[in-house]
Amino acid sequence: MASIDLDKMLAKIKASQWALADIDWDAPGADKITAEQWPKLKAFMADLMWIEHVGARGFAAMAKKAPNDTLKEIYTYFHAEEQRHANAEMALMKRWGMLDGENIPEPNKNLKLVIQWLDRYSDDMPLEVLGSVIPMLEIALDGALCTFLLETVDDPVCHQAFAKINDDESRHLGVGFHVLEMQGHGPVYLKTLKALGTIADPRLILGVASYVPLLNRMRDNIIEMGLGEERLYAAMKKFERIGGRTQEGRNNPWYQIISRHGRMVVNRRNRMYHAPVDAMVKLTDRVPEWVMPSRVPTWVKGITYKPTA
Repeated sequence: MASIDLDKMLAKIKASQWALADIDWDAPGADKITAEQWPKLKAFMADLMWIEHVGARGFAAMAKKAPNDTLKEIYTYFHAEEQRHANAEMALMKRWGMLDGENIPEPNKNLKLVIQWLDRYSDDMPLEVLGSVIPMLEIALDGALCTFLLETVDDPVCHQAFAKINDDESRHLGVGFHVLEMQGHGPVYLKTLKALGTIADPRLILGVASYVPLLNRMRDNIIEMGLGEERLYAAMKKFERIGGRTQEGRNNPWYQIISRHGRMVVNRRNRMYHAPVDAMVKLTDRVPEWVMPSRVPTWVKGITYKPTA
């Protein structure tokens, strides 16, 4: 069963907190990044850092929609943990000489659009939407991206940091699948009608329009890094297997929507889906910088590579 005891999980989360100061960022091993790895790894880490921070904003929005105080507190911790993951990844970039002074890496244009959407609309979205999307993204991070990074990078400090990050992510996934199942309780037809109403919301349509090209861009970037497509297939299969292992999970309309969309994202042979989405990515690349969102949301101010306690 995906169900867990939320009170016990909250106690475990509180007992598992860590800080950047727990890691010796100057320890030997930084020179294990090869000249061939360096440029692709720099772009990969910058994107990963921003995706972590996008996840943090998602958890902040979910905390406001949580049906009970325990889950609200759990999501508040997850918000802080995702910020800490972003900071740890920036600390690795600083260690590897990938930062331009004190400057935060610039997000790509698709990420900028997703950040703008989150800033404006995520607090208005039902818990069912973010509560279904985030487990899929986390299982891709935990099961594919982070594992791949540890297989290709020999720096022991990277392994130390991601051991802590992966421990956090495993708890995020446990709670995520619990909530996914929890939202499947009740009459299916009522949940389906509610989902259809949400899908028609113009704010969600804008979110989808920014979200799907970002997934395609990220998919192609990590394939170029050397991640085999079979790893992405396995991550999506894992989401389907765990999210759908109970009747309640399968009854959740958003589980059905997200799992089917995930299959399309990882299957490059599905040209009916990828051709228009690839066109959206190219269109975004042609948008002049002066048209893109310029205001930095206040929720990214916590990004830092500095090892604060």
